[in-house]
Amino acid sequence: MESPRAFLKSLFKAAVKAALPQADIAKFLPAKPKGRTVVIGAGKGAAQLAQAVEAAWDGPLSGVVVTRYGYGATCERIEIIEASHPVPDPAGLAASGRLLDAVSGLGPEDLVIALITGGGSALLPCPPAGVSLADEIAMNEALLASGAPISAMNVLRKHVSGIKGGRLARAAAPAKVVSLIVSDIPGDNPAFVASGPTVPDGATVQDALDVVQQYALALPASILAHLHSKAAIAPLPTAPEFVQNEVHIIASAEVSLQAAKRLAEAQGMPVEILSDALEGEAREIAKMHAALAKYRGGPRLLLSGGELTVTLKGSGKGGPNSEFLLAFAREIEGWKNIHALSADTDGIDGSEDNAGGFADGGTQARIRAMGGSPAALLADNDAWSALQMAGDLLVTGPTGTNVNDLRAILIL
Repeated sequence: MESPRAFLKSLFKAAVKAALPQADIAKFLPAKPKGRTVVIGAGKGAAQLAQAVEAAWDGPLSGVVVTRYGYGATCERIEIIEASHPVPDPAGLAASGRLLDAVSGLGPEDLVIALITGGGSALLPCPPAGVSLADEIAMNEALLASGAPISAMNVLRKHVSGIKGGRLARAAAPAKVVSLIVSDIPGDNPAFVASGPTVPDGATVQDALDVVQQYALALPASILAHLHSKAAIAPLPTAPEFVQNEVHIIASAEVSLQAAKRLAEAQGMPVEILSDALEGEAREIAKMHAALAKYRGGPRLLLSGGELTVTLKGSGKGGPNSEFLLAFAREIEGWKNIHALSADTDGIDGSEDNAGGFADGGTQARIRAMGGSPAALLADNDAWSALQMAGDLLVTGPTGTNVNDLRAILIL
């Protein structure tokens, strides 16, 4: 075997490659319509999908797609807009307006191809009447700090929006909307990816209010007033304007985990996939993974996917993968046979420049050698600084996809 770290990095590369749907996108494209073809999209991998659609589509098309700053791709007929993630900004607000404009006035012979990937919620701010962009930003920041799972976040987001929860698809009616979705959601519910701008679901306003109560969210008064108004009601999947629409999941965490598993098994390593849909507090999931690693024995590789959360109590830098690793390192200190990788397949963990990182039995010692206190850094939610001190960051840059997190625990 290569070095443990090189081996784990190769697994991550294999997982990302398997989640790149560009090469196979032609098989998901619908037949050309009699009328216009309009491409819309949002998410951290949406620009690369737009580029692939342009290459595969042999007829006329136009459109607009929004992605995160630095995640753009060159397109000739589809406009690419960049905006802020994970906290919305005015560029995202303008992009929402552009997408709604792009689908307005279409007829029954027109076609809309919607390219939706994770990250689209923050990239499509569209506050309803009476709610400001600042209010929506405050709601988003409260959600990010709450520790709520992405599914709960998106239930609230879709009820405080003029574009999410199927509203973008409704604006395109009577044109047919075909949604091609790269899922970063545990369970792959397409209505939860990017808060479902083109895919409605059955969640109600009361479900959104329950999220506010459960996670004790301090929200602006304008948002609370909106949630108690009829304007918050989102369209249901049974609405007639959605009957002809199609939804396709074209990449997901399960595909990536299987790719990593095949690569490891080809090198003679026994593999267990724990789950492709883990959710929960990063520190607690780290304890579970560490317990399995210490007491299952090796040689063995444990793989898992899903979306972890961090309830922010400190003021440090990082993301759920980095926090998972710092907590994991605490549990396996001194164990020389355990090595871990945890990283987001989109290339960015939280708001910093790393996809995630590595941890092993010596991570905490390396942090201390640089003058850091692992316990204090974890308490301050400053896992990024801790991993930087240890030399354990994984920096990949934008990957062009987003199927959630990959965790790989190597036991030798």
